[in-house]
Amino acid sequence: MKLALITLFPDVIESFKEYGVTGRAVAEKKIDLQCFNPRDFATDKHRTVDDRPYGGGPGMVMRCEPLTAAVQVAKDWMKGQQSRVVYLSPQGKRLVQARTEELATENLILIAGRYEGIDQRLIDSLVDEEISIGDYVLSGGELPALVLIDAILRHVPGVLGHAESAGQDSFSTEELEGGLDWPQYTRPEVFQGQAVPEVLLSGDHKLIEQWRSQQATAKTRRMRPDLILNRKK
Repeated sequence: MKLALITLFPDVIESFKEYGVTGRAVAEKKIDLQCFNPRDFATDKHRTVDDRPYGGGPGMVMRCEPLTAAVQVAKDWMKGQQSRVVYLSPQGKRLVQARTEELATENLILIAGRYEGIDQRLIDSLVDEEISIGDYVLSGGELPALVLIDAILRHVPGVLGHAESAGQDSFSTEELEGGLDWPQYTRPEVFQGQAVPEVLLSGDHKLIEQWRSQQATAKTRRMRPDLILNRKK
């Protein structure tokens, strides 16, 4: 799997490549992750990548020319392989677990915007999909891109230490039916007077499975009732 990230701050991404799930995926060559800086494709001596918005208003807008060139170089780096161009944007469709599973099967070019965003003409001509990680605004698209990458890599075969781990995550389309995960416990058996539920110590796998299912449903009803409603639709 190839992942290209268009960003003004490649050092942020490079450090991320050394740790956790992403670091393991890179080290084991499960993915190839490269950054492309639009400033490298600016044509003036100041390496300008933004300008004032037409129509007035605060802030700056990222220009088409350097971004388009960066995307094209990223496409060339894909060496003819099919790729999807994704713009991380608060105007995008909200990211959900099922979409991360689908994206894990594709090569991706992720655009991390800055300032007031990017010129709409680039979105219209090059972007296949806009994705938001939530209804709030950040200073740039690097953090959303890293969130997306981490979520996607959990579905790439061989990246996680246990093959069933991704299937038991919250919002999984398997055991949890799109709901939240059940409560998890580890040693010691008693901590500050709180004991691990006896059922988890019973060794009865069928009973444990039933308990986990009941707990997951109860937790989802309590904390995210909207997920229960969506399940019934």
